[in-house]
Amino acid sequence: MTIQFSRCLAIVLGILTPVAETVRRWNTWKKDPASLFDDYILGAFLLYGAWQVGRSVHNGQRFLAAAWAFTFGMAYLSFFGQLDRLRAGEVDPAPIASKWVLVIKGIGLGLAVVALVVSLRRIPETHVRTLG
Repeated sequence: MTIQFSRCLAIVLGILTPVAETVRRWNTWKKDPASLFDDYILGAFLLYGAWQVGRSVHNGQRFLAAAWAFTFGMAYLSFFGQLDRLRAGEVDPAPIASKWVLVIKGIGLGLAVVALVVSLRRIPETHVRTLG
């Protein structure tokens, strides 16, 4: 896997995460607005990192790595918070079963880990010249 994989995944999740969270919290966001808008920040950060890598792989790498680190932190808290709520019997506001929300968040957490590791790898100079 390369930085380009991490960049493409950042574009996909940078768009998909805020859209999915909007659908999930459409009827409840007024009760806890921060729970909705933090995913907009996450999406913007991922898209900014992807854009920076598209401009210059070497210079943009730090932005993409920071975006993935932020995403990992949010996904970690979200996944384990969801797990606690599931254990407590709380129903998620999503239009799908709470267990599926946990599965989706677990997949997101796993992808964030992989993308973070990939974005932290040293980029060879020859790779920088061909992509940049």
